[in-house]
Amino acid sequence: MRGAKYAVLKNPDGLTERQDESLAALRNTDPKGQLYRAWQLKELLRTLLKHPIEQATAELRHWVFWASHSRIPEIVELSRKIRRRRPDILRTIELGYSNARLEAFNNRIKVTIRMAYGFHHVDNLIALVMLRCGGLDIRLPKPNP
Repeated sequence: MRGAKYAVLKNPDGLTERQDESLAALRNTDPKGQLYRAWQLKELLRTLLKHPIEQATAELRHWVFWASHSRIPEIVELSRKIRRRRPDILRTIELGYSNARLEAFNNRIKVTIRMAYGFHHVDNLIALVMLRCGGLDIRLPKPNP
């Protein structure tokens, strides 16, 4: 199992020879085969998100069935969540949008709140958030030579 962590987390197309060997060893030595099956399910789900909507719909249905029968408690729970959120997932695949920009904006606001620790009034915090996230391009004056 030593050294298999990075092989399991990495994209299979970018595995080094050593990582490929450790993944093959994991396949053969895992007593119940749960870790290797979980890795296979993870990879199927990852590749499914890149397919066209018609193909992704069928593959997602197949993935949920396989995951719910995997007898791996964490994967079974994930399959239930995916089953509940299936329309949202398929809409995301169809539109090709993600919430990455929203998450980045949220992170920027959280960093600003940490910067504003110690402000006495919430109005000052709101002003700082608006200044950092409002999109204003403020340039400081340059000294004349």
